[in-house]
Amino acid sequence: MRWSLVVACFVMCSAQAADAPSLEPFGAPGGEPGAPWRVVGLPQQTKPFTRFSVVELDGKRALKVESELSYGNLVHPLQWSTTSAHLAWQWRIDDPIPGADLRTKSGDDTALKVCVFFDLPMDRVPFGDRQLLRFARSKTTDPVPTATVCYVWDQSLPAGTTLDNAFTRRMRYVVVRSGPQRLHQWVGEKRDVAADFLKLFADEAQGMVPITGVAIGADSDNTRSKSLGYVSGIELEP
Repeated sequence: MRWSLVVACFVMCSAQAADAPSLEPFGAPGGEPGAPWRVVGLPQQTKPFTRFSVVELDGKRALKVESELSYGNLVHPLQWSTTSAHLAWQWRIDDPIPGADLRTKSGDDTALKVCVFFDLPMDRVPFGDRQLLRFARSKTTDPVPTATVCYVWDQSLPAGTTLDNAFTRRMRYVVVRSGPQRLHQWVGEKRDVAADFLKLFADEAQGMVPITGVAIGADSDNTRSKSLGYVSGIELEP
């Protein structure tokens, strides 16, 4: 009986691993990220876009993320229905945003964030947010997810802090790293994104929903500042 259970578990886990979507590499150093990665901004954005390029740094192939009075995300579309998912990556910040304060609209900037998009059913979204989502989607062909969890390296909020985006509750933050202590150093992370989604959207979600994308971004438009960070080795797995 024990052996049959082990075999069944192995088969199920192997099938789930085979079904897990892989994130494509950023591309060759010295250029811009390649497809399916693409830069996405706000609907009808007029402000500068955050700049993304592929570099070699400390022996790593990395995504360089430069923000200067700008906004933008590098998005990898996906379509993955799963009950369990983990996201792993390495990141470093060289130039933080001292004036950032995610609790306010005027300070809602991030030197570096890694986000996951979720397809929360529209009927679970509050009525007011639903109308705003429909309006935003009518103004762009880029994906506008119904729910987003963003992992951020913040300048001041304590690690472990969770909060809503100051502009929209469709995006909710987890502060993973805080402060200047590890600037200019690579730091590895791994998050249970399913558990984080169910915790942050507990007021709306009845269970896990499909993952529709992964994004890396930075913005400094609200604080009128600039930032520099890097991301490497990003992987999505069961």
